[in-house]
Amino acid sequence: MKLEARELVYGYGGRGIGRCAQLALSRGEIVCVLGPNGGGKTTLFRTLLGLLAPVAGGVTLGGAGLRGLKRAEIARMLGYVPQAHLGYFPFSVIDVVLMGRTAHMAAFAVPTRRDREAAFAAIERMGLAHLADCVYTRISGGERQLVLIARALAQATPLLVMDEPTASLDFGNQTRVLERIAALRREGIGVLLSTHDPDQAFLCADRVALVADGRVEDIGAPSALTADVLRRLYGVEVNVSDVSFDGAKRRVCVPAAVARSANT
Repeated sequence: MKLEARELVYGYGGRGIGRCAQLALSRGEIVCVLGPNGGGKTTLFRTLLGLLAPVAGGVTLGGAGLRGLKRAEIARMLGYVPQAHLGYFPFSVIDVVLMGRTAHMAAFAVPTRRDREAAFAAIERMGLAHLADCVYTRISGGERQLVLIARALAQATPLLVMDEPTASLDFGNQTRVLERIAALRREGIGVLLSTHDPDQAFLCADRVALVADGRVEDIGAPSALTADVLRRLYGVEVNVSDVSFDGAKRRVCVPAAVARSANT
C-alpha cells in the first residue's frame, strides 16, 4: 500500500502554488515534512487527501488514481489527523473516536458492536481508556490530539496523514504524541506528518521532505538535514550536533544565536 504524488502541481482554483516532483509514503514508515509558515504544507496535504484537485500531475493511492476513487474507498485506505481543536459539541471521547468508523458504515447506520469494539481498541492503543467516557471538550490539548489519532486508527487504514500533530502542545504532550506515532510505525502503519521542529524529524522520521519556495523536495534520511539545509529553509543560522543519551547517539538542532547567548 502506497500513497504517491508524481509531477504534482497543487493550489487553489486552478492556480498552482507549489510543485512536487515525487513524494511517497509506504506502510511502516514515517515521512516528516518540514517547511516555514506559509510554505504550502497544508495545501499539499489537502491535495494528497483528495480534498483539493491537483492543478497538474496526479496522486495515486494503492496504485489507483486518487481522482478516480470514491471518498469511501479513500477513507478505508487513508486516515487524516488534523491539528487538535476544542470542538463545539460535548461529545464523549468514545463518540468522537466512533466517528472514524463511518468509513465502514452505510449512510445513517447505527454503530454496531464491532464498531464500538474497534473504537475502544483504538482508544486503548493511545493510552486513553480511562478517558473514554469523558467529554472531549474538557480534556487537555495533548489528550485531544491523541483522541484524533485514535479516531483515525478506528478507520483501520494502513496510512495516516497528520497535519502538525504536535502544534500548540507543551513539551510533555509533544513527547507523548511522538511516542504514539513511533508505535504506529512498529505496527506497520505509514505516517506522513508535518512539523516546524527539525528535532522531531531527527527523533522519529525515516525520511524527510522539505517544502519551501513553492517546491517539495524529498531529501531522504534525516541525516541529510544539515545546518546549511536548515539555514536555507528557515533563514536562520543553526548548529546541528550529535549528543549521547543512554548510550545512544541522536542529532539535535540548536539556533546559533541561542547557542552563542548561552555561552556568554
